[in-house]
Amino acid sequence: MRIAEFLSPQAIIADMQARTKPEVLRELSAALVRAHPNLQEDKLVEVLREREKLGSTGIGEGVAIPHGKLGGMTQLLATFGVSREGLDFEAIDGKPTHLFFALVAPENSAGVHLKALARISRLFKNPRFRTAILEAPTAADIHALIVQEDARP
Repeated sequence: MRIAEFLSPQAIIADMQARTKPEVLRELSAALVRAHPNLQEDKLVEVLREREKLGSTGIGEGVAIPHGKLGGMTQLLATFGVSREGLDFEAIDGKPTHLFFALVAPENSAGVHLKALARISRLFKNPRFRTAILEAPTAADIHALIVQEDARP
């Protein structure tokens, strides 16, 4: 599984405007709908909010991976956003969060969903990669960096 299979360049936000956790979830959902117009933004926001109620998906080091499952979907989809200023996403390390990788999976896809979460988590453990993403000026540059890093063995 490669991230490029479920993250399209159109679903990337190079400079997020959100300043709060609910605004982040809304902005990420809107980006996913722009890339996949058949999705419903309100449903996406609700799925991501419900997961956040269980505990923050802010995994630390400036990274959060909001995720959830949605009925009626046929494939895993993702959106990615960069908050240049960073914001409080209730991350486990208490630091501001800058990088948001949201995943939405079909309801009955535990295996694929978990593999994708693990792959994204591994990718963003690399401090040089996180810095490169933060410095990338455009959505196309960010997508290229993610695809390039994900292709490494």
